[in-house]
Amino acid sequence: MGTPGALRTTADGGAEAILAGLDEEQRSAAAAVQGPVCILAGAGTGKTRTITHRIAYGVHTGVYVPEQVLAVTFTARAAGELRGRLSALGVGGVQARTFHAAAMRQLRYFAPRVLGGPMPELVENKLRVVAAAASRSRLTTDRASLRDLASEIEWAKTTLATPEDYPARAAAAQREVPFDAATVAAVYAGYESAKQRDGALDFEDLLLVTAYALEEHRDVAREVRGQYRHFVVDEYQDVNPLQQRLLDAWLGGRAEICVVGDPNQTIYSFTGADPDHLLGFADRYPDAEVVKLERDYRSTPQVVALANKLIGQAPRRKGLPGLRLLGQRTPGAEPRFVEHPDEPAEAAAVAAACRALVDGGLPASEIAVLFRINAQSQVYEAALTDVGVPYVLKGGERFFERPEVRDAVQLLRGAAAGGNEPGALVPSVRDVLAATGWVEHRPPPGGAARDRWQSLAALVDLAVDMVSEEPALDLAGFVAHLAERANAQHAPTVQGVTLASMHAAKGLEWDAVFVVGLVDGVLPIAQSHSRPDAVEEERRLLYVAVTRAREQLTLSWSLARAPGGRRTRPRSRFLDGLAPDGAARPRTTPTKRPPVVLDGAAGERFERLRAWRAQTAATASVPAYVVFSDATLQAIAETRPSTLQELSGLPGIGSRKLDMYGAEVLAAVAG
Repeated sequence: MGTPGALRTTADGGAEAILAGLDEEQRSAAAAVQGPVCILAGAGTGKTRTITHRIAYGVHTGVYVPEQVLAVTFTARAAGELRGRLSALGVGGVQARTFHAAAMRQLRYFAPRVLGGPMPELVENKLRVVAAAASRSRLTTDRASLRDLASEIEWAKTTLATPEDYPARAAAAQREVPFDAATVAAVYAGYESAKQRDGALDFEDLLLVTAYALEEHRDVAREVRGQYRHFVVDEYQDVNPLQQRLLDAWLGGRAEICVVGDPNQTIYSFTGADPDHLLGFADRYPDAEVVKLERDYRSTPQVVALANKLIGQAPRRKGLPGLRLLGQRTPGAEPRFVEHPDEPAEAAAVAAACRALVDGGLPASEIAVLFRINAQSQVYEAALTDVGVPYVLKGGERFFERPEVRDAVQLLRGAAAGGNEPGALVPSVRDVLAATGWVEHRPPPGGAARDRWQSLAALVDLAVDMVSEEPALDLAGFVAHLAERANAQHAPTVQGVTLASMHAAKGLEWDAVFVVGLVDGVLPIAQSHSRPDAVEEERRLLYVAVTRAREQLTLSWSLARAPGGRRTRPRSRFLDGLAPDGAARPRTTPTKRPPVVLDGAAGERFERLRAWRAQTAATASVPAYVVFSDATLQAIAETRPSTLQELSGLPGIGSRKLDMYGAEVLAAVAG
């Protein structure tokens, strides 16, 4: 096989035309059509354009036979885009597929030889099999915990962990497991046994069995490796150990591979993705050609400068060199940093800004609001509805369509039919949700279970907000308000502002982006605080969000969750050194309340109660006012209750808090 330089005169100059229009670094990457190649492609630097032109250049120079090229990526949409661009470049026959689609195609063909029969059925409903395995382990589960168990099994399989070594591997990875690790391992083993009995495979098995076929069947390996001689892997920073094993089996020791990735956009480690495959590529292939794409054609220089400063604060990781983006667009507006008194005020300001942009001629589809967790969408759904701006929720169900919210609203409706006292709305909502197993201030482990908890917590937060505006609101009025919100947000929205989590936003871009809710405990998320590597992944997640903006970028946070709450929430640590002080970072001065002054024994009781509250709040990782307000502590100190019945008659003490704190409060009162 000749070199590209020796073949540049073929195909009536078509090869040189392929390189026309690429910048210097893109041309260098596209012309490197042989041997191991690593393309480090920063956000907005044209990686898809580069790799499709590289494949087309290899075909037009005669180095590649199109049918012998396999390009793999992570989504069907990305694979389809690769095929479309290659077709536009006059290159047909290249296989551009996801890992799973490529494995499925090969295994379906080789199944009779490898498995002794036709392709097994695929598990269509993993939760059903997980539920059966959990039941056999006498484990009580709900849908959220089943989803978390399924996620743990997927993580184990993608990291090549068996049921036997899962507990040790989970501990080493500091996994936040939905049940104890031994229980998860037992469910995992039961799940695998059930699949074997049914003669079925899941999506992880597709990759595992295909890799096994290539590793253990020489005839299969010879045929596949004869078919595919050149490999391209997109988003290589997201490859997990199982995918790497399949890739190694495809290669069979050869080095005709090109990987493309960005270490700064590694945000899926929790699913098993291992960026060390990308970072260590040059160590694995010492003769690899490494090309850096740093010219950012997406964002204004102002957005690019902020992104560079943000990621520049991260510790240097071992392996390949880092990337520093170079903005190529004409200058634009500086990113805005805005502080708000509370979350509803933040949402209202963002919605008003979206309304102004739409009124100014910017299509709603060119605007995005990005948040860390899906439960944050509710207040933005409501705020955009209030100002008449349509929205599209990406990567999740609308708030009122989530199963846990629908079920909770049904229970609230039933409770309202039985009557309730005006002014007791928040305790009533808490009591109803407690009947579903929801425990305030105690988010459960596991992603799906926590999402469910946060959705229900958002209903309580909404009740608190509404009571602050309408103190006499009862449960029936609250349920009616929920119905109005649900109906308003069910309006058809073909074109709308995109509401998305930061994870769901990866690979997308908009003219105007609002990154919201940037407080410590949300970003970085609370459960990452004990692990420096997890905190740094949260920083990269914010980097991904920032680099979605083409022209306008606003980053915001709020000092309190609810109106009237104490404004004590710290903004995200990632904004330190980025957000300017003074006028560019407007602060709303909290309303100072007069200190509580009590004399004698009542004063001593008040101080004991304050000390107890501080310790209780610290244990639960919540602000002190969430436990009890100063006004409630003052009432307790002054009245000196000695029984739970006496305590229950004081303002600010509902049945839920009475159950949680009653005995401890009485002990503090008694000294």
